[in-house]
Amino acid sequence: MRGSSHSKFPLPVKIAAAGIAAAAFSYALDRYRRIDFSGKTVLISGASRGLGLELARRFAAQRANVVLLARDHERLTEAAHELKKYGVEISIHQCDVTQAQEARRAVTSVIDEFKSIDILVNNAGIIQVGPAENMNRDDYADALAVHFWAPLNRTAEVLPYMKGQGSGRIVNITSIGGKVAVPHLAPYVASKFALVGFSEAMRAELIKDGIYVTTVVPGLMRTGSHINAFFKGQHQKEFALFSIANASPLFSTASERAAWQIVEACRYGKAELIITPQARLLHLANSLFPNITAEVLGFISRALPSTRAGEGNALKRGWQSHSFMAPSVLTRTADRVIRRNQEEPRAAPHTNESNVYLK
Repeated sequence: MRGSSHSKFPLPVKIAAAGIAAAAFSYALDRYRRIDFSGKTVLISGASRGLGLELARRFAAQRANVVLLARDHERLTEAAHELKKYGVEISIHQCDVTQAQEARRAVTSVIDEFKSIDILVNNAGIIQVGPAENMNRDDYADALAVHFWAPLNRTAEVLPYMKGQGSGRIVNITSIGGKVAVPHLAPYVASKFALVGFSEAMRAELIKDGIYVTTVVPGLMRTGSHINAFFKGQHQKEFALFSIANASPLFSTASERAAWQIVEACRYGKAELIITPQARLLHLANSLFPNITAEVLGFISRALPSTRAGEGNALKRGWQSHSFMAPSVLTRTADRVIRRNQEEPRAAPHTNESNVYLK
């Protein structure tokens, strides 16, 4: 009878060995894909305020040349003036991100100026908060125009140049609302789901060309942009709840920290970045227990403000929906960054691009 001179490794040891091997492979892959931003050209949409401006600061601090796209020329100029202190090249382009022709002109202009686009950050956003009954087709069309068609158009314009140089990074700022359907955000959720799908599809197809697409999935983030969000239904109640949640350290993260995480994910060509523990927990719960998560979200929806006919169908900005609850001490942590991120209302607001995200 033949015997064995050694025993099999126990299962825990095999699992540990597999984990170590996976970690080593991940580390090696990170080191291989790591890039230095110095001298790189970064194109950021929605860059005149909010998260876009935070990202511009972070990339400029890493010695990248930064190109800012947005509709508001005044804010673009102010942002460029601030960023010049980093000693890098800053270029601004007033552009309606939803117009394909304007995206084409902007990309062509950037190529003429910098000869390449190394990193594209699709950041511009819009959000309408309120009951689905108060939303109409225009709300869905506007959300899709900003969150889906605009990133698609910009990506299509930069891809020939990235493929020609054999490298590139594309960062799509989606949302946990693009992974889990959050109540009172129907147009936003629908459009962010579309962006998540597009981003993940591009990741799979472009990696062979040396182009790494990162899908950023933030939870709530304190950018100060809550005052520029759009609200429907019971405007004051919707704004108060949104602002309080956005300001709470229990539910949100600082915009500076989020920007740092995004830039580092781009540096290493990560496939996905979910920001905030709360967003990761919600995503995990929805993946493992979709029926239970749906019931919980339905329960939360019952506690939210009800539909309001007539005036409730009108879009109002956050700064048009003040009450004794907001702004207040409960929203102070979010309110204090309004000026820093150029989110303060101007005398004659003239765009409908809010750069607000559920992050």
